[in-house]
Parts: sequence; C-alpha cells; structure tokens
Amino acid sequence: MARLSFHGAAGTVTGSRHLLELDDRRFLLDCGLFQGSKDLRRRNWEQFPVDPASIEQVFLSHAHIDHSGYLPRLCKHGFRGTVRCTDATADLSAIMLRDSAHLQEEDARYANKRGFSKHRPALPLYTAADAENALRLFQPVHYGEDIHLGDDLRIKFKDAGHILGSAFLDLKRRRGRTSRKLLFSGDFGRPSQVLLADPVQVYDVDYLVLEATYGDRLHPETDPVEELATAIDEQVKRGTGVLVMPTFSVGRAQTLLHVLNRLEARGRIPVLPVFLDSPMAVAATEVFSRRIRDLDLLARKQSMAGTNLFQPGRLTLSSTREQSKAINRVEGPALILSASGMATGGRILHHLAARLPSPENTVLFLGYQAAGTRGRTLQEGRPVVKIHGEEIPVRARIKTISGFSGHGDQGELLAWLLAFNRAPERTFVVHAEPAAAAALAEKIHSTFGWEVTIPALGEGFDLDL
Repeated sequence: MARLSFHGAAGTVTGSRHLLELDDRRFLLDCGLFQGSKDLRRRNWEQFPVDPASIEQVFLSHAHIDHSGYLPRLCKHGFRGTVRCTDATADLSAIMLRDSAHLQEEDARYANKRGFSKHRPALPLYTAADAENALRLFQPVHYGEDIHLGDDLRIKFKDAGHILGSAFLDLKRRRGRTSRKLLFSGDFGRPSQVLLADPVQVYDVDYLVLEATYGDRLHPETDPVEELATAIDEQVKRGTGVLVMPTFSVGRAQTLLHVLNRLEARGRIPVLPVFLDSPMAVAATEVFSRRIRDLDLLARKQSMAGTNLFQPGRLTLSSTREQSKAINRVEGPALILSASGMATGGRILHHLAARLPSPENTVLFLGYQAAGTRGRTLQEGRPVVKIHGEEIPVRARIKTISGFSGHGDQGELLAWLLAFNRAPERTFVVHAEPAAAAALAEKIHSTFGWEVTIPALGEGFDLDL
C-alpha cells in the first residue's frame, strides 16, 4: 500500500508538506511553514494530521522556510527520525531554522509586551531549543548519492537549480525485476540562472509532484541584469534617495551581490555604497563562499581566477541593530538589500517605514510577491501600507523586476516535461495559488495529454508504488 497526502502547498505557495505512506512506514517530503496572511499562518498551530513520532524520515528539497521551517515544531511534538537533504541545504537550514526560532520567540515577547495577543501569555510556535533539537537530526548527503531505505527502496537528490543545495527528490521502489518512481520537484529552478546549475533532466517517472508558482505566466524576455542596471542608473540620476530592495536572505541576496560585482567590473554601473542588512544573508553568503564547488561552471571559473564572487566594491555588511539603524541616516545614491523578500517581517520593514514616505526613493521588488504579503500590497499600488501598527504613506516609486525569480515559468516547466521519455501515470500540481495551478494543469493536459490533479489541502491519493 502506498498513499500520498498533501498537508501544505495545496491551494497556496507555502507550507510545503507531503506525507508518503509506504506499507507501515511514513516519510515526509518537505516540512515547511505557512507564510503570508493570518489565515495561512494559523495553520502552523494546528495539530499535524499524523503523530510526528510515527514519521521515520523527513526529506528536504531545500532550505527555504516554506519548505523547512516547520521542522522544529514537528520535533517539539515528537518527531525523532532523521532529516535527509544535501550538504548545502543542511548548512543553510542551520542558519534559517535558528533565525526562524529567534523570530518566533521575539514575536511572542513583543506580543506579551504590547498585550495584543488573545493568549496569556503568548507563546512562540517553537523555541531556539526546538530548532537545535531538529538540527541534530540532519544527515546530509551529496547530489546523486543513493540513500537505501531498505532492500527495495532508495532515494537520491538531484540538482533542481533553484537555490544552493536545492534538489528534486527521486524515490524509487523496486518490485521484482521492475521499479516504480515518485519524483518531487520541490521548487523548480530556471535554466541559465546566475550562479546555479540548470535543473537536472529526469526520466522514468511514474508519479510526479510538480510546483507551479509561475504556472500561469512567462518570465519577460528582457535581461533582468540590464533592468537592474537601468534601475540603478535612474536612481543615480535623481541625485538623492536610495534604492531599497526587499531581498530573500538565501539565494536572492547572493545573486544580487554577484550581479552588482559583475556590473561594477564591466563599468556598467558606478561603484555605490551597498548595504546588506540581514544577519541571515551575511551568514548565508559565507556558506555560498565555502561551497563554490556547488555553483555553476562559470562561477567556479571566475572564483579560480581570483574573483570574490559576492563582493561589490563598497559593500557594508550589517549584522547588529545599531548598524541597521545607522543605514536609515544614509543619503543616496545608495543600495539597501534587506530581508524579507516579500516584506512580511525582518529589518526591511524598518527601511520601508523610513523610505516609503519620500518620493526621492525607490523600492525595487525582484520577483514573486505572494497574496497577503506587504510586497503584494505595494505592488498593487496601495497608497498606504501598515508597518508595525502604523499607517505609512507610499510616496516612493515602486518597481518590479521578475526575471530574477528562482522559479521556472510555464514555458520552462513545459520544456523540462517535454524531455520525459514517457508520461507519468499521474501528475500532481502543488505550491501555487489556485489560478496558477489551474493554468499549468490545463496546459500540461492539453499539450501532453497527461492526467493532472490539483490536490486540496489534506487530500490523499493511493499510488501503485
């Protein structure tokens, strides 16, 4: 008996959690936090549908919090199995889970101080101790290494090209002289992405679980690096003000540092003050610098030639609160990179509160902004945004460049599927808002004739594995 049930990333882009039951064994594919609106975040507090102690192993596709951030909570409620992922994902997860636990504790302290929680006292979703307990369960492996889960079952991680360490989960079960395969895409990367290798092509897939974040759209044909250079030029020509970029700490921040480095080296942009204001991004950049061998061939070649891949000429790394506050006194032209990428929390909120009221400044988004986030609110052109309980007027320019997205678009997903040597018996489309999931499902069916299912939250399916 095999059954796959979807307890996250179903009807939404966050909370990736997929439970695979094989006979009397349970495995979890990803273990992410729900993010975004309050209704979504409430799901993190709900009891997990099965006893966490009954789960044998968790397999992580990558380190982003919407794929890994529920792990400490799972451990808090009894999970004692192993967590398998790539080496780079283990390194980045150590940074991200500790930071997430710190934020959970800080949020609870702030709620108790201000008295706005319904609970007395307000408690964190999990603590730093829970995060450490989770990290002790990690057993990382290399790309392509066979993990044997018994005589008839193995899993391996294949490069997904989304962020450093990201992977497809390739699970194969042998049945006599034949075998059956389940492939979970995690987050599907993009071909020719800066720093990263292309997503690996796979074959002989019987069941496919495919993300669809950009399932209803195509990335623009324009060059995002040139668009970024143009946005910087425009800000410099104004003479004053700063360019504020809400930035994901892991992946996007390092890509931007590298792109700025290369643009400066070419003389395409002036060497401006660049502030990376995110302790997590600073720590993640150190991981990227240690794991050059996991980057693409061009990045490795540049590193061998002596290039510091992540060092623009006037870079300032900001780790302490005092350093972060000092950035608010900086006059432009200058660039501020700060987390979070969708402006849901973190230091970027302080920079937005300080810079949004002035028309001299620009806020530049570099990718998808989920529904319910402040990033989406600003993209939609709202005249006011709420930050830390205050109504902040939006007078700064709001711009978006989507080409830096780490997610493959509809065309890139279809091109990858086109190389499959045969049709999967069933394809499940997940990790998308409803319109994007529906669009990709319809396109796959009309193009290839495959059977495609969009699972609802909590829905399960019997598989012939």
